[in-house]
Amino acid sequence: MSSLGTTYMGIPLKNPIVVAASTISHRVDRVRMAEEVGAGALVISSLFEEQIQMEQQHFMEQLAVGSESFPEALSYFPSIAHGEASEHLMWIEKTRKAVRMPLFASLNAVSPGAWAHYARQLEATGVDGLELNVYAVATDPDKSGLEIEKELYEIVESVKAEVKIPVAVKLSPFYTSVVNVATELDKRQVNGLVLFNRFLQPTIEIETESLHNEMVYSSAQELRVPLRWIALLYGRVQADLAITTGVHSGQDAIRALLAGATVVQVASSVLKNGIPFISTILRDIEGWMAEKGYSTLGDFRGRVSQKNCDDPFVFERAQYVRLLLSQ
Repeated sequence: MSSLGTTYMGIPLKNPIVVAASTISHRVDRVRMAEEVGAGALVISSLFEEQIQMEQQHFMEQLAVGSESFPEALSYFPSIAHGEASEHLMWIEKTRKAVRMPLFASLNAVSPGAWAHYARQLEATGVDGLELNVYAVATDPDKSGLEIEKELYEIVESVKAEVKIPVAVKLSPFYTSVVNVATELDKRQVNGLVLFNRFLQPTIEIETESLHNEMVYSSAQELRVPLRWIALLYGRVQADLAITTGVHSGQDAIRALLAGATVVQVASSVLKNGIPFISTILRDIEGWMAEKGYSTLGDFRGRVSQKNCDDPFVFERAQYVRLLLSQ
């Protein structure tokens, strides 16, 4: 019988299917169900510093209502402060107690020092690892790509200096050189690289002439970009590689593993088809492995990466030119 066991960032998993950060983690019963149907691990939805800042501002505005009318009442009530990340942290602790599978926290901060500050708090909840959700749209015309990358490395260094749990970085596909950024992060002993962060793009409503934002599920077609870069990075970095975005079937998961992924993160396919769909993905992997005669994931992981491919240029421009000329 095939074994799906693997190790991600030094943490043993019973299989490579990891539930990506999503609304699934907003309810303990859903997290528990994901474990019951076979998920190897789960990433809890991000702690967003910006959300905390907005809540703090609203909190202070509510406290200030009417204070001008009765100034003598300002000293009547004790000093009250916003709880910052306490609610999110308590939720993680509650989830940690409810399941045994590995759990990873996710963090998105914006201000200097906040990454390390919240990373320490997340580590204290008992999570097994931390995923840095470096989600930012570069819009400052005076900031160069080099400066943006330098900020990323400083974030990673500050977090790594503060926590003992393994740290992964969820990257964007929009760096000038993904391989260079991945290599620099590898030098800083990042334990995992998650490819890729999926930026949600607004559209324009022509009737109201306004921007419209909505949560749109990924499609299987979106797998191609992270699949290519997983295949290019496999064997070039020591960090484990996690693929996310576009995995909608067991076949997609197999493709990711063949490219060199250590784990496969799923969210949209599970939200669309239901949490039990995780077991379908696992059955498909097991069936394919049995058909091929593979006993472990190590028997075929990275088999179709650039490092091991018969035609390594298939991932680069030469193949692009060949396809164009064949039309």
